[in-house]
Amino acid sequence: MEWNLQLRRLVSHNDDLKKLVDKGYAVALDSNHLVIRDIPYLDQDGALKTGAIVSKLNIIDEYHVSQVDHQIFFCGSHPHELNGKKIANLGGGAMTIKLLSPDLLVERSFSNKPTATGAYTDHFEKIENYVALFSGPAIEKYPDVTPYTFKEYDSINDSVFKFSDTLTSRAEIGDLASKFKDDIIAIIGLGGTGSYILDFLVKTPVKEIRGFDYDSYHVHNAFRSPGTLNADDLGKRKAEVYQSRYEGFRSGLKMEPEFIMSDSEEDLKDVTFAFVCVDKGASRAAITELLIKMSIPFIDVGMGLQRDNGSIGGMIRTTYYPVAEAQKIADKKLAPMADYPDDEYRTNIQISELNALNASMAVLKYKQVRGFYSDKDSYYNMLFDINDCKNIGENEY
Repeated sequence: MEWNLQLRRLVSHNDDLKKLVDKGYAVALDSNHLVIRDIPYLDQDGALKTGAIVSKLNIIDEYHVSQVDHQIFFCGSHPHELNGKKIANLGGGAMTIKLLSPDLLVERSFSNKPTATGAYTDHFEKIENYVALFSGPAIEKYPDVTPYTFKEYDSINDSVFKFSDTLTSRAEIGDLASKFKDDIIAIIGLGGTGSYILDFLVKTPVKEIRGFDYDSYHVHNAFRSPGTLNADDLGKRKAEVYQSRYEGFRSGLKMEPEFIMSDSEEDLKDVTFAFVCVDKGASRAAITELLIKMSIPFIDVGMGLQRDNGSIGGMIRTTYYPVAEAQKIADKKLAPMADYPDDEYRTNIQISELNALNASMAVLKYKQVRGFYSDKDSYYNMLFDINDCKNIGENEY
């Protein structure tokens, strides 16, 4: 398995992990955690139990890791002494974190700092300390038991990311991040706001991201999109530029040099959520009709900026179309659904921080819909006024 190869790679480049394996600990990886299984301990009745120590990993690069802190998680109950009392000097308490191994359930955290230095030298010293505390009484009562089983367990990772997602494990929000794992996202339009939505979603553990834009990448696009300007990108299709820019970060990325139109059902097959980031009313109307027809929930974004009295003002709009209410919202015509004869003469003002803000509001709403963020008012339409930084929302259909 690829993740077992990753463990072997880390063991070969990190002396502390190698010491753990050589001593006989049952070492494995679970997402971005180091797992030490087969840890014997006594419960409150003096019965022999087996638990697992789980410790966060700080991924430095493909080959090197370090500790995050002195704390651990434990799959098991609180270990006890021979006299039936809880082992002392263990801070922490009851808690759960999500692991991928189905037989591992974190029940609590523990904190025990070395008194002399206040910090462990490495993973080996850290694990040795906790094992001595937990397993000492069990080994004394049952001399044949040992934490050194030399067993090999599967290391597990189902991440779409090509680098370990240490952000999620450090923040202990794996259970929330898992809400996105089955989503196939379509981003229709990779201009100013669409490119920022792409940048945000690339770092979100959705199953797949499909981006659609037939236009070419020019200098003005670099001034209102994330990343740096690479002269070799100029003149290429936006889809090609963004595919190249992000494919080293994650899998499940499909940028297509296409326009989505009323007959693009095949392109959107199996899509579970969409973002519409187009500035032409007629295109928006056709896309809206198609998404409603296919029962795909979506968010439409837009901004209207004007220069008045020497400065720029205007509104940023974020509109969510849930499947059940999508047609009602479309009938409100909250966004332009047609092109007008004088559109070619209008000034299309777009500025990177406002594109990024519009994208942030859209992705925030998507994550509210999925239950990652709380959503007290459940607004389906939000207008942010640049002039006074007020956000106005609608939640009645």
